[in-house]
Amino acid sequence: MTRRGIQRMLSCFVPSALLFLSSMVLSSAATLDDLKQLEITCYVPSYLPQGLRLQNVEVTYDEIQENEDQNHPLPLYAIQYGNGWNATFTIESAREGIGDRNIMDDEENAEETEIKSPFGPMYLIYRPKGKDGRKDEIIANWVNDPNMNAEKGKGPDSHPVLGRFHGFSATGITVAEFTKIIQSLHPIGGNKAPTSASPRANAPAAEAAALKIHPKVFNMIDCWISDSESPVATEINLNAVEKNGNQFNEDGLKQDGDWLIYSSPDTGGFMRYRVLESKGNHYKIEYQGNGGGTLTTASTVEFDIDKRNIRRNGSPMTIRVLRVSSYTQK
Repeated sequence: MTRRGIQRMLSCFVPSALLFLSSMVLSSAATLDDLKQLEITCYVPSYLPQGLRLQNVEVTYDEIQENEDQNHPLPLYAIQYGNGWNATFTIESAREGIGDRNIMDDEENAEETEIKSPFGPMYLIYRPKGKDGRKDEIIANWVNDPNMNAEKGKGPDSHPVLGRFHGFSATGITVAEFTKIIQSLHPIGGNKAPTSASPRANAPAAEAAALKIHPKVFNMIDCWISDSESPVATEINLNAVEKNGNQFNEDGLKQDGDWLIYSSPDTGGFMRYRVLESKGNHYKIEYQGNGGGTLTTASTVEFDIDKRNIRRNGSPMTIRVLRVSSYTQK
C-alpha cells in the first residue's frame, strides 16, 4: 500500500461534485464578507500567484439529520480563484461523508508529495510527473480544522456542528506556487464564539493553531531587556512574515498544548505565545521570551488583523497587517 493509501481519509469513494449535489439543500452566490458572518471557520489565502483573482464564492447548507438540531443551520463554503484561462485554485468544504480526493484517472502520469501546511502535513497528488512546471491538476487530501478535531475527539460517532473538512485543488500552476498558497491560508473571520458543541476548554489550542503567527513577530514588539520602551513595532506586515522563510524559519516551530513555540537552536532559548481571547479579527495573546538563560520575560498583547493599501515600487498593493492596540509588560 502506498503512503497515500495509508493517509487518505476514505470512507467510501464518492466524487466530490456528486457528494455536494446530494448533500446541499440550499445554495447562494456570496462574497468573502459573507463568509465572515458564518460560525464555521473559513480559510482564504493571503498569497496568490500573479494573475489569479477571486472568481466565485458560494455558501451552501448541509442536510440536517433527524438526530440533529433542526434549528441549527450547517453552512458549507466554496471559493474559486482563477486567471480567466487555465490557472485556478479552489477551496471546498464538507462536514461528513467525505470520499478520497486524491484520485486521478491517469495515475501512471501522476506523482505524490507531502508539504507543510497550517493543518500539519498535507499530502498531494499531481500530474504530469516532475517537480517543475505547471501542472494540469493538483489535489490535496481533506484536512480537519481545529473545531473538527475538538468535536471528533468526543467520540467516533459524534456529528460535527462547527467542525469542517477542507479540500484544496488547483490547475495551471506549479507545485511550489500551490505550496505557497497553502502555507498562506488563514481564517477569514477569526474564530466565532464557542457553543456547547465546541467547549471553551478546547478553544485556546484551536485558536492558536488557526492563528499561526510566527512567535518572532511578538518578539519584534517587545524591546530588548537592556532597553525600557515597548511596544517597539506596532504594525507588522504579515504577508512579508509568511513569505520571508529565512527570517521567520518554521523548522523550530511546534505546538505544545495552548502554546505555539519557536525554539532557537543557537542559544537554547525560545519564543512562544498562547491565545487568551479572540473575537473576529481581534486577538489577545500572552507572549513569553527566553534568550537561553534563566530569565523569561512575559507580556500581554492585543491586536487586530486588518488589510492596508500601500504602494511598493510605485505600484499599489493590499497587505494583511497586525496592528497592536494594547500592550502590557509583566
